[in-house]
This record gives sequence, C-alpha cells and structure tokens, in this order.
Amino acid sequence: MQESRLFQILYHLLQHGRATAPQLAGKFEVSVRTIYRDIDALSSAGIPVYTEAGRNGGIYLMEDFVLDRALLSRQEKQEILSALQSLAVVGHDPGILEKLSGLFQVSSENWFEVDFSRWWEPKRPNDTFTLLKSAILRCKCVRISYANSYGALSQRTVHPLKLSYKGAAWYLKAYCTGRQDYRIFKLNRILDLEVLEEDFVPHAFPESETGSDAVCTQLTFRFPKELAYRVYDEFDRDYVTQEENGDLLVSAYMPADAWLVSFLLSFGNQVDVIEPAYLKEILAEQGKLIYEKFKT
Repeated sequence: MQESRLFQILYHLLQHGRATAPQLAGKFEVSVRTIYRDIDALSSAGIPVYTEAGRNGGIYLMEDFVLDRALLSRQEKQEILSALQSLAVVGHDPGILEKLSGLFQVSSENWFEVDFSRWWEPKRPNDTFTLLKSAILRCKCVRISYANSYGALSQRTVHPLKLSYKGAAWYLKAYCTGRQDYRIFKLNRILDLEVLEEDFVPHAFPESETGSDAVCTQLTFRFPKELAYRVYDEFDRDYVTQEENGDLLVSAYMPADAWLVSFLLSFGNQVDVIEPAYLKEILAEQGKLIYEKFKT
C-alpha cells in the first residue's frame, strides 16, 4: 500500500509541481505525519524531493526532474515502449516512442508487426480505421454503407463509440440512429464511410449487448483430421475433441445464419453436420443450386 502511495505522490508532484503536506494527506486519506514519512522514503530512494517552510512553501521536486530510469526495471521500460509501439500501429504519434526510448536509454525492440491488409493485397493504410478513430475521438456522427451477413446493403448513420479487435477482425461498436439501438459492424463490410459535421454526446457502448439480433444454437460438426489446420484456425481448441481415428469433433454455440451456411460450404464435402439436422437440408439445397449453376 505504501509503495503505491509513494508512486502516486511522485506522479502528483510531477504533474502539479508542488503540493502541501495537508493537501497530500487529504488526497490519500492519511495523516500529515505519514506524508512526511513518505517524503523521507522518497528522498532515501534517491528522488530529489524537498520541502520549504513558510506561507508559500510546500513539497517540491527538483526543477527539471524527470522520472528517473532507476525507478523502472529494464523489462518495465521495454513493456512501456512495446505498448507505445502498438499504439503507433493505429495512428498515434511515433515521436513519443522515440523520445521515451531516448529517455530510458533503451532501444525499442521491433518484435511484432500489425498489417491491416489481406495476404493477397498490397500493404496500405486502412483509411476506414483512421477515419473512424478520428470520428470517435471528436464525437462526430458517421454515415456508412454496410453489407450485412445476409448480403443486404444498407445506409446507416451511427454514433461511433469504440473500435474493437475480436476473432481476427476489427469491428466498430456504435449506436445506430435508424434502429435506435446499439450495433456492431465489421470494418471489412463498411463499403463507404463519411464523417459528418453533426456531433453526438459521448456515451458508453453497453458491453452486455451483442450488437446482433441473431439467435445462437448448439452446433456440432465433424471434420477429417486432414483439415486440422483449418479447424484450429476457426475454432478455439476448447471446442474441439479429437476422436480415436484422428477426426475432429467441433461443438460450439453460435448463430445458425446465412454466414454459417456459406462458411460450412467452404469445406465442400469434408464436413459432416451432426446437429442441428435441418442444416443438412439447407446445405444440400445450396449444393444443388451450385451444381445447377456450374454443371454446364
């Protein structure tokens, strides 16, 4: 507890320049005597903190003091730089990374990379991501053209609230003014985007919301062992059971919608639907339509 309070006192002094013992005592809900003991502890640790008596006195840090690198281990410095490196990926000023790297006298290890483009596409900036980020920070309404999982195109005006990365894809969590409800939009399906001049009052996205009206169903599939690479790409290992012959049984709770049908069709005849049984009929019908289309 004391260690945490010492850092909070230090950060308070770094931010405000000075403070009185009674002010710090009230802020951290301890006695003035305890604050003076904390100041002695900081001084003993090598922090150039001093006090001045008198009407305009108080507790100060030495002028031009910066957070001494002795307070942070090499690993902690590297964690901070790595965090800033990840922020630079989504458009934050990379100059901050260079400044802190110089301050810490630790080079930033370039150990990871984030690329928004697909494998078959040239690497390019994601304008959709950048525009949405700006709209969220400035609380600007956005008009989007969106293709949903059923293939329908719609125009929406939304309050963009949060960008979320989940399941190997980026999503926009927003309030849809037309539906008057919260929705989640996959960034790859946002075909056009316009940031409007209209402002909205910032509010939180209710995390209990799924952003979808889809009803989830218990689903069970069987895949041959040769498709293990795809199965583990698409499903968490907790949902996968390996049978004696090596085949993989997948049991998951998810929406049985048009996206699921197209997803299962991508496996061709190498997937066996165990349940629900009605999915077999849907897949068979879709298979017939595909056959009729391409048989000639």
